Amino acid sequence: MRIGIIGGNGGMGSLFFGVFARAGHEVLISGRKTPEVTDEIVATCDIVMVSVPIHATVPLIEAIAPSLTPGQVLCDLTSLKVAPVRAMLASPAKVIGLHPMFGPSAPTIAGQTVVLTPARCDDHVVEFFTNLLQREGAQVTITTPQHHDAMMAIVQGLTHFVTLTVAETVRRLGIPPKETLPFMSPVYRIEMGMVGRLLSQDPVLYYDILHGNPQVPNVLSTYLDAACSLQRGITTRDAQEFVDTFRSDAAFFGDYCARAMRETDQIIAGMVRG
Repeated sequence: MRIGIIGGNGGMGSLFFGVFARAGHEVLISGRKTPEVTDEIVATCDIVMVSVPIHATVPLIEAIAPSLTPGQVLCDLTSLKVAPVRAMLASPAKVIGLHPMFGPSAPTIAGQTVVLTPARCDDHVVEFFTNLLQREGAQVTITTPQHHDAMMAIVQGLTHFVTLTVAETVRRLGIPPKETLPFMSPVYRIEMGMVGRLLSQDPVLYYDILHGNPQVPNVLSTYLDAACSLQRGITTRDAQEFVDTFRSDAAFFGDYCARAMRETDQIIAGMVRG
């Protein structure tokens, strides 16, 4: 097939260029400086993939939607799905959303998860993307745009917010990370590693992820309530309240606690050996 990636010069677009090309498809890419190629993609490609920043995705989809046909497939690669899929459904094309659960710096999609959110397409379209991704070694999860965004409010919104809160707390305390290096435990190194990794990237991306998902505010409100509750138990020296909360959380997480212990033991062992 002929596949066009609008925004194909970016990290994620380049990654998927390779995925399609290795499967034997003809791939066109366009960027900000090649609007004539974007026009060609919209007019001639069997699959049109939108791979631009979150805040630019819906406006771009709205711009190209009237020019598409029922025989084409329109898809996107953003971290949010409800709004982009809604915009894509305004076109006559078949519609499926994709969300790679990894950053553009990944050298390959092997071992990574890609979420598919089919909205208006037949089984052949879903099978095409599923088979394509699985041949590259990726894990595929299929869900609805609504459920996807609800999960992302936790998987991305909560975790990114917590990481940013750690960074802001350390900055306000005025203790540079290098000062803590001689005292680092493996768990602290992992936490600081996540902080440093996030802060090395584009802040606009993380703002879009947190601001653009309407499910995030409720998750963050719950997080702040939980933090205040834990703080209260510690500052009032109510050991029993703390222990009860700890045990309730452990029971809720169940068997996942043992799995997490095994996986983090492996990470720590690798760090120590390194």
